[in-house]
Amino acid sequence: MIKRYFSKMKGQERSLPRKPFSKIIWSGIGSFIGIYLVSIIPQLMHINILNSMLLVGSFGASAVLLYGAPQADFSQPRNLIGGHVISAIIGITVYKYINLDISMLGALAVSLSIIAMQYTCTMHPPGGATALIAVIGSDTIHGLDYMYVISPIAIGAFILLIIALAVNNLSSNPKRHYPRSWF
Repeated sequence: MIKRYFSKMKGQERSLPRKPFSKIIWSGIGSFIGIYLVSIIPQLMHINILNSMLLVGSFGASAVLLYGAPQADFSQPRNLIGGHVISAIIGITVYKYINLDISMLGALAVSLSIIAMQYTCTMHPPGGATALIAVIGSDTIHGLDYMYVISPIAIGAFILLIIALAVNNLSSNPKRHYPRSWF
């Protein structure tokens, strides 16, 4: 029984080869521009940057998907926007209305976000972090209440989307064109 269990973990395929250098550069350019623009939102809104750094945390993982794997299902606009917004709403709601230990609230927010994203076909793995940040974030994050959904989450996701549309479609490589689908 144990041997059979562990035999499933040996892997069946070889590792994927490295991507072409041009794709690597496009990924770097897109992620730099996208994260930089999302990062300056707190400054433009006159929010203390030290208290708002967590607000950008889940966007780092979104950048990996949007610019490093623009053809992936999880990278498509519906997934990006829907996954973040749904998860932010769930995270804020769980924190605001359920009276449990913070560890239990974090686990509940992430698991409910996964269920909701799967149900709505908007699975975007960074959405789990967006929900968790809404629960475990600072007083500044909690003070945003449902505004957290709009700014930084929805606005930040739209900025990342706009940059992904621009950068991924500058490439002449047809496998880099973005998006594969909108809805």
